[in-house]
Amino acid sequence: MDTTSERERSYGQAQFEIRNVLARIAHSSDEGTLEEYGACFTEDARWEMPGQVVRKGRTEICLAGAERRASAIAGPGTRTRHLISTTAVTVHGDEAVAESCWQFYVGTGGRPVLASMGTYRDTFRRTDEGWQVTERIVRPG
Repeated sequence: MDTTSERERSYGQAQFEIRNVLARIAHSSDEGTLEEYGACFTEDARWEMPGQVVRKGRTEICLAGAERRASAIAGPGTRTRHLISTTAVTVHGDEAVAESCWQFYVGTGGRPVLASMGTYRDTFRRTDEGWQVTERIVRPG
């Protein structure tokens, strides 16, 4: 007899899909395209980090990614990596919150160096395209 309810399976599937979105953001930040990166966010998403301009909307979020690439801070060819761990996901219907720790490494072509670390607080919405981030709050430290 299967004791797992449909609700529990649905909750578990949502958590799995959200964790994959978090991984896609990290992968596309390091080696993917800005289109792949942007697809992880809703059109009206908000991205916030202390000391940085708050980015509002997918277009501004992608422009910030383009600026980081142009400055060789992150992106393809920079030999940098975003690692995400200890993620906790809470799902409430078609909305969810994920809290994760992140580490940012430079010099990954040789001896990687931890350049910074902190936490992400990501708010998600289930859309026709799947789960997407509506708000990312980045906290260094």
